[in-house]
Amino acid sequence: MSDLRTRAAGPADLDAVLAFWKTAAEGTSISDDRDGVERLVARDPAALILAERDGVLVGTVIAGFDGWRCHLYRLAVRPDHRRQGIAGALLRAAEERFLRLGGRRGDAMVLDRNESAHPAWRAAGYAPEPQWSRWVKPLA
Repeated sequence: MSDLRTRAAGPADLDAVLAFWKTAAEGTSISDDRDGVERLVARDPAALILAERDGVLVGTVIAGFDGWRCHLYRLAVRPDHRRQGIAGALLRAAEERFLRLGGRRGDAMVLDRNESAHPAWRAAGYAPEPQWSRWVKPLA
């Protein structure tokens, strides 16, 4: 895996990330648009982590930290590059970021129906907490 590189996304990467999510990410979000991702990168330039192999985008994760909690979103790996350790490398990069910021526990948003992703999360040490439910309210 020495040819895999992780790095923070910049403004020039955003169109490629949005296109990537259409083919590699499960589900969609109301913030999966240029404005939403631009706000993320402007507010926290190190939150959107990319994995590249030979200059090609092969994975993403959003590692957001609000000063109290560590949140993981949009862990996605290009379908033809799965089961090669890319998700694990992205999660390690996210966890290292959280530790540098003083974070103590990672919290991941994982779709229940995305069963193909569950083994990757479990392999990285994450587990569902059945006593919690996500409650949402669209603001726009």
